[in-house]
Amino acid sequence: MDEMLLAVALLAVLFFLLGSGIWVGASLIGCAIVGMELFTGRPTGDSMAITIWGSISSWTLTSLPLFIWMGEILFRTKLSETLFKGLTPWMYRLPGGLLHVNITGSAVFAAISGSSAATVATVGKMSIPELKKRRYSDRMIVGTLAGAGTLGLLIPPSVSLIIYAVTVNESIAKLFMAGIIPGLMLAGLFMGYVALSSFFRKSGETDDLSFNWRDKASALVSLSPIVALIICVIGSIYAGIATATEAAVLGVVGSLLIALMQKSLDWQSFRDSLMGAVKTSSMIAFILMGAHFLSLAMGFTGLPRHLAEVIGGWELSPLMLIVILTVFYIILGCFLDGLSSIVLTMAVIEPLVRQAGFDMIWFGIYLMIVVEMAQITPPVGFNLFVLQSMTGHNMAFIARAAFPMFLLMIMAVFIMVWIPELATFLPNAMK
Repeated sequence: MDEMLLAVALLAVLFFLLGSGIWVGASLIGCAIVGMELFTGRPTGDSMAITIWGSISSWTLTSLPLFIWMGEILFRTKLSETLFKGLTPWMYRLPGGLLHVNITGSAVFAAISGSSAATVATVGKMSIPELKKRRYSDRMIVGTLAGAGTLGLLIPPSVSLIIYAVTVNESIAKLFMAGIIPGLMLAGLFMGYVALSSFFRKSGETDDLSFNWRDKASALVSLSPIVALIICVIGSIYAGIATATEAAVLGVVGSLLIALMQKSLDWQSFRDSLMGAVKTSSMIAFILMGAHFLSLAMGFTGLPRHLAEVIGGWELSPLMLIVILTVFYIILGCFLDGLSSIVLTMAVIEPLVRQAGFDMIWFGIYLMIVVEMAQITPPVGFNLFVLQSMTGHNMAFIARAAFPMFLLMIMAVFIMVWIPELATFLPNAMK
C-alpha cells in the first residue's frame, strides 16, 4: 500500500478512537493493532506483549511516580497560602502588583511538581479570590495563571521531560538542568508582559499594603522550607550526588517533612496523595505502553523511515524545519494533550531531528515550550479547563485571556533558536 494512504488510514483510525471517547492509551493500542493486522505479517500478540513490558520496565521510569507523589503531597498542604503570603511582600511594588505572585508562585511550585494542571490549581485557589477582591482585571488574572501554569512542564522536575528522556534515550538529569534557564526566561517574559500592561491600564490596588524589612525577612523564612527542598532536589542532581530517581526519593521525604511541619498531613491526606500519584502514574504508563506499541507497528510498516526520507528530500534548513515542527505541534496541541503529543510523534520526529543535526537535549527543551502551548489552546487545553472550573468564565473568555501568553511562548521558541546555549550551558557544565 502507498505510504501516504497508510498514514491517512492510521490517522483516521486513531482520531476515530480518540473522538469516540476512548482513553488515549487504549486508542494508541487499538490503532497499533489495526496497523499490525492489516498492513504487516508480524504476530500482533507476541509483539504487543514484549513491547508493552519493555516500555514500562525501565529503571529510568522509577523517578516518575516519585516526583508525581512529591507534587501530590505538597498539593494537599498549605503551600498555596505559604506562597502567596511569602511572595506578596516582595512583589506588590512591581509594575503589575500582585499579578507577579501568580507567575513567581507558579514557577516555585513548578520546581516541586511536574504537573501543569496542579500548578494552576495550587496557585490559583489562593490568588484568584485575593486578586478579585483587589479589583484586578479578570482577564489578567486568568491569563497569567494559564501561562505561568505551563511552567510545570519545563522547570524540573518535569514529568514530560522524564517521558521525553525515556522515549529518545537521553539523560533525565541533563534534561532537568537544561530546563532551568529557559523556564526562568519564560517566567521573565510573562512578568515583563504584566509590567508593560500595567503602564497602559490600571488594574488592582496595593496602596493599602505596607511591608517593612522585618516583614520581608519573615516572608523569606516562611518560604525557606520550599526553597530548601528545591535546592536539595535539583542541586543534588547538578552536583552529581544523586541520580534523578534518588533525588525523587529525597523530594518525597522532604515534602512529607514539610507537610508535617505545616500540620497538614493526616492519614486521609497521605492516602489521597498516594492514590493520586498511583492514578496519574498509571495513566501515563498506559499512554507510554500504547505509544511504544504504535511506534513498533509503524516501524514494521516502514512509515517513519519513508516519511523521514520524504522530508529529508525537501532539503529544509534547520530553521525551516523548526518552523514547520512548531506549526505542526501547535495544530496537534489543539486536539491532544502535551504528553500524548510527545509519545505519539517521537517515532517519526526523532530521526528527522537527529538527521538535521540538532542537539537532542536542546530539542527536548524546545519541545517542552511548544507542548506547553497545548495546555492553553482550545478545544483541548487542560489549563483552560482547570481555570474554567475555578473562575466560572466560559472557554472563549479564558482562551482570549491566555492568548498573549501563547504569543510569548512563540517568542521564547525564537529566542531558544537564536541562543541555544540557554538550554545547553548547564547540562554541559554538569559534573
